[in-house]
Amino acid sequence: MKIYNSMTRKKEEFIPLEDGKVKMYACGITVYDLSHIGHARQAVVYSMIAEYLKFRGYDVKYVRNYTDVDDKIIKRANELGKDALEFSREQIAETELDMANLHVKDADSKPKASEYITHIIDFVQGLIDKGYAYVADNGDVYYIVRKFDNYGKLSNTKIDELLNGVRKDVEEGKRDPLDFALWKSAKEGEISWDSPWGKGRPGWHIECSTMAYHELGDQIDIHGGGKDLIFPHHEDEIAQSEAYHGKEFAKYWSHCGLIKINGEKMSKSLHNSLTIRDALKKYNYEVLKYVFFQKHYTSDIDLLDDDYRVAEKHLYYFYETIAKAQEIIDSYADNTNYLDDFSPDEIRNKFIEAMDDDFNTPIVISELHSIFKYINSKLQEINKSNRVQTANTFVKIISDLKELYGIIGLFTQVPDEFMNSLKAKYVNELDITEEEIERKIEERNQAKKDKNFELADKIRDELSNAGIILNDTREGTKWIIKKLYNVE
Repeated sequence: MKIYNSMTRKKEEFIPLEDGKVKMYACGITVYDLSHIGHARQAVVYSMIAEYLKFRGYDVKYVRNYTDVDDKIIKRANELGKDALEFSREQIAETELDMANLHVKDADSKPKASEYITHIIDFVQGLIDKGYAYVADNGDVYYIVRKFDNYGKLSNTKIDELLNGVRKDVEEGKRDPLDFALWKSAKEGEISWDSPWGKGRPGWHIECSTMAYHELGDQIDIHGGGKDLIFPHHEDEIAQSEAYHGKEFAKYWSHCGLIKINGEKMSKSLHNSLTIRDALKKYNYEVLKYVFFQKHYTSDIDLLDDDYRVAEKHLYYFYETIAKAQEIIDSYADNTNYLDDFSPDEIRNKFIEAMDDDFNTPIVISELHSIFKYINSKLQEINKSNRVQTANTFVKIISDLKELYGIIGLFTQVPDEFMNSLKAKYVNELDITEEEIERKIEERNQAKKDKNFELADKIRDELSNAGIILNDTREGTKWIIKKLYNVE
């Protein structure tokens, strides 16, 4: 198995620190507002990585933290007249609800920064004792960036280059513009805790270093997060942790790509920030995952409105095919032999081959089209002589689809429920209701019984013009929506 390492900027063979075990930490959400679609992608990606590693036999401990002490949280809580921690708890509950509705498998541990204050203070004191930090006259504690020889190694940036991007007016108490805060002295209206340096609260970067250490130990296998965290957050985590422990902090650094909306960076100021909650009002959770995983997790995504529509059509086609295959299974499967042209291990082998190559979900998604094309071809070819073998073949395919693609969050729903929900959504966009469709179908059936074929054809044409296609089957007339069958 290979994984891309942001530190070395290349794919490397994945060899965990301890044989058979994986310790993984992904930076979670700063809960000052409802979580957005970028948070969704990151949560989905690192859940997928954890689940795949478990599938491959590793004993995985996956930690995704909550930052519940932060400048933005304090500012928002003050605006609302709420206690900062009370506000954070409310926002965490909202995030948990969104993640549950997104059907993201939980991390094994979800620590909150506020629960680790004592450990954070000990960590900061340890850095002071080792000569990597100092206490300013006002009670702030700063990390001495120039003391850490390899600062900038993750972002591939030199110290002198960093000076171009920092504030020229040095904060009070700072000895060097590059130094960053480990502990911030209490200010009026801010939440604070007692410390050896006076009342205050932790800086953002020290929170993750401390939580990672106490949840996973002084070295971890995989540290993940969005690309926007490479500098300064992850760079500062490395400086803190490696100075404190004297060891390499993380063996593999993994970074998830960022999201644009219709060509623009997602931003509240541009009014294009899409919350998870609003996205799920528009799209099924599997549609979102399908869109995410069509791109490699390290790639940035420009989410276009049409991307979701195309994903809906593909998933409708896949689920409809599964439903048809299940009918054959229910009627004929006896768990004996397969069709002669079917390779029982092919789907599994191709899935593993792609996922072992740095979790290459675009390849995995592309394979679906071949799989479902094969199923549909066998549905067309079924006859008395091969129906048992066809049914047994479908059992194996669908079993593999649910097990393997369940790792990336697909095919977890009942086909009819998924299809009916999507049909209802598309009908709402037409100038016709489901009740009107059913009524017209009854009128057409009666016209056919009366041998009034001209009226029957007229009703079919009316429905077609409204965006509805009729299919006459042994079980009766079924209707579908044209837009859902314009699969690209």
